[in-house]
This record gives sequence, C-alpha cells and structure tokens, in this order.
Amino acid sequence: MKKLEIVIKPERLEDLKEILNTCDVQGMMITNIMGYGNQKGYQKSYRGTAYTVNFLPKIKVETVTDAETAGIIIKIIKDRLAADDEIGGGKIFVYDVEDVVRIRTGDHGVDAI
Repeated sequence: MKKLEIVIKPERLEDLKEILNTCDVQGMMITNIMGYGNQKGYQKSYRGTAYTVNFLPKIKVETVTDAETAGIIIKIIKDRLAADDEIGGGKIFVYDVEDVVRIRTGDHGVDAI
C-alpha cells in the first residue's frame, strides 16, 4: 500500500478530486497549508512599500491506496496537472504504508481502506 501526499495550488483542487474519484479512491484528507518551494514567494507592493510574500497558500491532499492504483494516480496527475508548466505546480510525496486497521471492523491491509 502507498500513501500519497499531494501538494497543489488551491485552484487545482477540483481537478485533483476528479482524478482521484475516477481512480475509485476510497477516501482523502484535505488540508489548507502555507509554504514555498523553489520560487521562494513573490514581491508585492503596498502603498509604495515593497515586501516579499514568502508563504503561499497550498492544498495538501492525502490518500492511501494499493501500489498499482498509486502508480496510475501519479501518472494521471503528471499528465493533467502539469499542463500549465508553471513554477509552484506542486509535488507528490509517496510513502510505503505497512498496515491499515479499520477500527470499526478490525479489518487489516487493503480491506481496511
């Protein structure tokens, strides 16, 4: 099993949700976060004074799925969400998941997802 942490721009959330739903992902967690990557923020001006905005709004979507589906999801995200080729488009972090336990039934592994 794999855990995917997908960090994207907020305006790409609906596209990502559509991708995950078409791949029959059983659940996802969505978190509003702030951060920056290679772009290190951007310059703004307020009443003639320039200042740097370092932390940009991002969305983190987490989901756990089997390894085969994770590979498919990653490929579709790269194909669809990389179309604008813009800096700050996001990252996908992939983790191995040793086990999952559904508390209500006691199911383990893929059955618990």
